[in-house]
Amino acid sequence: MPLSRRNFAKLSALGLAAQWTPHSFAQPAMPQPSPTQPASQPSTRRVGYAVIGLGRIATHFLAGTAQSSQSKITALVSGHREKAERIAAQYSVPTSSIYDYENFDSIAANPAVDAVYVALPNSMHAEYTIRAARAGKHVLCEKPMDVTSAQCRRMIDACRAARVKLMVAYRLHYEPTHLHAIELIRAGKLGTLGSLDANHGGNIRAGEWRLTKALGGGGPMFDHGVYSLNLFRWLTNQEPTGFQAMTSTPDRDGRFTEVEENVQYLARFPSGAIASGAASYGVELGGYWRVHGPWGWLQMNSLTYQGQHLIGHYATEPVIGAPTIEVDLASSERDPMQFTRQVDHFSDCILRDRTPDTPGETGLADQLALEAVYRSAGIAL
Repeated sequence: MPLSRRNFAKLSALGLAAQWTPHSFAQPAMPQPSPTQPASQPSTRRVGYAVIGLGRIATHFLAGTAQSSQSKITALVSGHREKAERIAAQYSVPTSSIYDYENFDSIAANPAVDAVYVALPNSMHAEYTIRAARAGKHVLCEKPMDVTSAQCRRMIDACRAARVKLMVAYRLHYEPTHLHAIELIRAGKLGTLGSLDANHGGNIRAGEWRLTKALGGGGPMFDHGVYSLNLFRWLTNQEPTGFQAMTSTPDRDGRFTEVEENVQYLARFPSGAIASGAASYGVELGGYWRVHGPWGWLQMNSLTYQGQHLIGHYATEPVIGAPTIEVDLASSERDPMQFTRQVDHFSDCILRDRTPDTPGETGLADQLALEAVYRSAGIAL
């Protein structure tokens, strides 16, 4: 079957021709959810954030932080002064707290900034995470954490040396519908997971920085595919042990001169579960995931900012033919609430001196898995 826009999403991953690539890296410890905190009076102090980079993802973060009772925008970092001044006025940021990329390090002297949010192109994440850490600021960094595992390790080391917190912005880890799904899976309602599937993609516009290896690091795995890799690790609570992958670029329309258009892969886990993931820059896959166990299944019908819808069922008891309980849970929350929950989690970690649920080690593990996918497909990063 030729791999085209029309049939890419339908292609069975079981037909991949590549051989399994063992995933034999030294795996970072799987982060565990933070323990429930004892009841206490909420802090009245709001954590101040400097937003580094004012592109599309930053607009969501800015709007979400504006709705937070624990967080606020106190500085902006941009190479476009006029744009920064316009946004500063919107969020009551003084013009004295607008920085560019050359004078960014002087942010160390700004007591209104407790943390930074790194919303830059992928290959710039490490530089500004490390510079922020040296300035004594906590770091919330967008995913993917960076474009190489070596850079991810540098980021972790820099934040540890500076005694600041590092969190990777996996917003779905703080979204209530996903948390409910995790609760059902961890409680064994589906039994041991055997099959997982996740697709995520979109038809990228020509000229996007994500289409350059220098800024994006690679193709759709660095953008859409990181969702499926992270979800598989989160849902199974395991690290993958091997990958089988392939790539294709059927649309020779000038967009894909540096990166591939489509990636599809299988991942194998120690429990025996096999996961199938797809990421594309040329197919409107949208975004979804589903998992199957002997006693039931769950499916999330959206990975977007516009609310989630969880469906499925599980058995009332672990025997074949037992009555089932239906799951149909739709989230009414819309953007920017996902970003509000995410920033509130990090602010709470700063205020209470807690480890984030998605620390730098989570981003590193996903980057190591991403690199293994490309190795299996025979692509050098």
